[in-house]
Amino acid sequence: MAAIHGIAYILAHVPDLVRYGSKPYREAVQNPTWLEVFEPHLRTSEAARSYLPHQVFIGAESPEVLKATPRPWHRHLAEPVSRGRWGWIIEEPLVYALLRAADVAQLVWLEPSFEDQARDLLASHPLTQALTWSQPAPRPRGPNEVGGVLPLQWGNRLVGAVRGDHQTDEALTAGVLLENLLSKVTGYLAIQALRALLPDYPWGALPYLIGTGEEAIGDRYQRGGGNLAKAVAHMASLQQATGCDVKAFCAAPIHAIPIAAGLVDSGIYPHVVLFGGGCLAKLGMKVLSHLRADMPILEDVLGAFAMWVGPDQPGTAHIRREAVGRHPVGAGAQPQAIYEALVADPLRRVGLTMRDIDRFGVEMHNPDITEPAGGGDIPRTNYRTLAALSIYHGEASRHELDALVDRWSYPGFSPTQGHVAAAVPALGWILEEFRNHGAGRAMLVAKGSLFLGRMTPQSDGSSVLLEAQ
Repeated sequence: MAAIHGIAYILAHVPDLVRYGSKPYREAVQNPTWLEVFEPHLRTSEAARSYLPHQVFIGAESPEVLKATPRPWHRHLAEPVSRGRWGWIIEEPLVYALLRAADVAQLVWLEPSFEDQARDLLASHPLTQALTWSQPAPRPRGPNEVGGVLPLQWGNRLVGAVRGDHQTDEALTAGVLLENLLSKVTGYLAIQALRALLPDYPWGALPYLIGTGEEAIGDRYQRGGGNLAKAVAHMASLQQATGCDVKAFCAAPIHAIPIAAGLVDSGIYPHVVLFGGGCLAKLGMKVLSHLRADMPILEDVLGAFAMWVGPDQPGTAHIRREAVGRHPVGAGAQPQAIYEALVADPLRRVGLTMRDIDRFGVEMHNPDITEPAGGGDIPRTNYRTLAALSIYHGEASRHELDALVDRWSYPGFSPTQGHVAAAVPALGWILEEFRNHGAGRAMLVAKGSLFLGRMTPQSDGSSVLLEAQ
């Protein structure tokens, strides 16, 4: 039987790349002077490393401390940290060095005075010591370069650029290639962080990776052709590995867990690693609301994760394959209908109720980010919907609603990057509770917005039930 053995997380703090997020970039095209208003609100590295939701994401601080801290959390900074129980906060210059190391098509140029510094950064960080590059990249010729050019800035300093690679192919413009490279390098970092957590595992024989990020790499003939998984396996020198990408908007990681479990249970592959890199397009999504509120721009980090799925053994989280939740076409798109399909139905199949679950992982979006934009506290809304569903089924009385929410919930602490926020951030804390108590049940529940692609009005979702082993 398949189980989750461990998970690792990465936050890459890239304030000077926020301008290339979809929303900030569109604003700057309409009004080039807008960046003068925008840039003073960017956070320093120290502020990002001192921000409590980031520290909870990487396991450096507990959700209980975050719950007890007054909101907004960006006004109550802790001591800065770079490393937690299962993750790291990576600074921008190292990300630029990784872009150069990940470049196999002469897309990335680094300014000569920064290039030696970038090599030193790779050599000195525990997660990147195996990386370097040998061939110099040609310097982009200017704004009329084929496919365009995006400068790479570090504060007021120009340290490099990324160029496009085709005259007319929109899938190979500088912006799209930068998106793909960033997903690649943050996915690589997450896998390296997981390797550091599980050093005795058979990494040299790892056969399969599944990428669950939101980028769809390709060219003009197959824009989402993909397989970032194979690209990351190559970068990580996993010589026995192959892989593929699973795409399902925000719900992709939770769709991928039962796929990985099926590969392990069937004996096709004894071990599978799932990962998801960061999403450049979603940096600064709520930037206008944050500027109106005169607050820091908090969507300045790329989140990433990697998890190991393998056979059951003590200390792992068993994946109950007979209790996988799915959202069929006929289920409907109302929140109660979605949770009926994803939570109540699979639990009913195995003779359990929602009260038998110790923790739920839901969409873990940070309310510091979503509330100023009118989105509310998304995790709390989801937990209250779950509690209301339990009451509807007669498992609890109405006066227990708040108690159920408190029992099941974590505060929202994830970057607002779709697949990264969708239940996966809770898994590190769930696994720790399993290890501490030697028993427990948890459910990861993710939803997806398929209608965004203009191909269907449908919503989507998936869930998995985990039990301590």
